[in-house]
Amino acid sequence: MTTAIAEQTLFSAAPYCAVELAAADLDEFQRFYEANPEYFRAVMGEDPQPNAASETFHGVPPDDMPFTRKWMMAFRDEAGAIAGIADVIEDLIADDVWHVGLFIVATRLQGSGAARAMYDALEAWMRAGGARWSRLGVVAGNARAERFWEKAGYRDVRKREGVRMGKHLNTLRVMMKPLAGGPIDDYLQLVPRDQEGAP
Repeated sequence: MTTAIAEQTLFSAAPYCAVELAAADLDEFQRFYEANPEYFRAVMGEDPQPNAASETFHGVPPDDMPFTRKWMMAFRDEAGAIAGIADVIEDLIADDVWHVGLFIVATRLQGSGAARAMYDALEAWMRAGGARWSRLGVVAGNARAERFWEKAGYRDVRKREGVRMGKHLNTLRVMMKPLAGGPIDDYLQLVPRDQEGAP
């Protein structure tokens, strides 16, 4: 592992380490997308576009969804190569509500347990950072992702229909997981947009 990577390490997900990506990593980030296009094909109906990594890196929630910080991270293997990526928003809409915007693991590692190890370490890091709730959206029909998040303990709070993603018009399952206890009603009071029927 190089010194540069060690200095950026956010947490360990042995044998992987999570590091915060910088603008200088965009070319490598884009190559990861292009080498692992399955997510894009499943949810967008197309391969990743040439600016996909840049859009992920620079993209932030709309103005009506306040947040504290966006974390764009990569899980590097022992050789320093990107084995997975995660896009996490801290304090989205309300304090202590963290949002997993994207979580992609290299295709070659699917079924190996690597994704669960990476996510478990990510969740522990979010908890340590003060997260009491985690939320995300998964595209209905993306069966592998749906199973993964269900097994990780997430549950549905609402559906959003007609969400344009690339060439597809998708239905999103909005899911959440309490990381520090508390009933679902407490969460829905904090994040009213996740109440069924909310705009």
